[in-house]
Amino acid sequence: MAIRSLRPTHRRTPPKFFFLILLIVVPTCIFGIYTDYPKISYFFRPLWDKPPTPFIRLPHYYAENVTMDHLCRLHGWSLRAEPRRVFDGIIFSNELDMLDIRWHELYPYVTKLVILEANTTFTGIPKPLFFASNRSRFAFAEEKVVHDIFPGIVVPRGSHIDPFKLEKKQRIAMNALLRTAGISHGDVLIMSDTDEIPSPHTVKLLQWCDGIPSTMHLELKHYMYSFEFPVDYSSWRATSHIYGPRTFYQHSRQTNYLFSDAGWHCSFCFRHIEDFVFKMTAYSHADRVKRREFLNYARIQELICRGDDLFDMLPEEYSFKELIKKMGPIPRSTSAVHLPAYLIKNVDKFRFLLPGGCLRPQD
Repeated sequence: MAIRSLRPTHRRTPPKFFFLILLIVVPTCIFGIYTDYPKISYFFRPLWDKPPTPFIRLPHYYAENVTMDHLCRLHGWSLRAEPRRVFDGIIFSNELDMLDIRWHELYPYVTKLVILEANTTFTGIPKPLFFASNRSRFAFAEEKVVHDIFPGIVVPRGSHIDPFKLEKKQRIAMNALLRTAGISHGDVLIMSDTDEIPSPHTVKLLQWCDGIPSTMHLELKHYMYSFEFPVDYSSWRATSHIYGPRTFYQHSRQTNYLFSDAGWHCSFCFRHIEDFVFKMTAYSHADRVKRREFLNYARIQELICRGDDLFDMLPEEYSFKELIKKMGPIPRSTSAVHLPAYLIKNVDKFRFLLPGGCLRPQD
């Protein structure tokens, strides 16, 4: 049997261009992950995060020319002999137009309009007192307004502080202002941000019906930039409370009850581009401004009219199905039905909030 000659074996040396590719691809991937980490994280959110406990959704019945007694009974409640007092408590930044609409909608039904504004942003930047300097615009509601200024914390340039901690301090301060306003046990307290507006018929139910839950989240139809871009019904942070010794001002999950279709939430619904820039750098999610060009006026205007995301973010969803369904621009709506009455009565004043009005005035 012939003996095979043994040939020396040599490993093939990887070609030089392979190392060159690695040299290019690896740093590029690392840079991409660093710069677009939030987007990558949100895309894989269904893998690393679990959805919160589902709400117990309470049906909401309403139609024009239906008696309050009938509406209360439809909800399983009963009509009161006299209405409860209602206190509307908001933390205010710079949303002057949304405040105008909110207070005109709620004014006939509330006892006090309680508003707290700070002299700094949640990110620790000094800011003007927008309400105080524009108070004359709200003279129609003056006798119901209880206003105070919260002394914020100025964060030195180059330093960082958790904006959610500053926001929490301001919300805690609201408790004392509510007591100053004269709130009592058994009154209704609405806790929400300025742009989270309960509908008048929701407030009337809270006023007139006995048997309502002591705490309910209010499901609000969510809009972005204007009422031309309806997103969904994902807004739930607004709450109503029957005020008691354990009622504390918050903007987080407080109960499992969610009262359906209870109003409107119009996010980033500003008249001027400079107001968009202010909020983008001022609110608790200011870390989403990853690049300086995010604050470019022309870019912001283009995104507003497209219904696209200002921060180049993906939707915050817990399933790939919902995430993919909501990717891309918000579909434009041509409907201006079932919107705040004051908005419709003053179309010329608020054209930028209605279908076809996406272009903001150039100052």
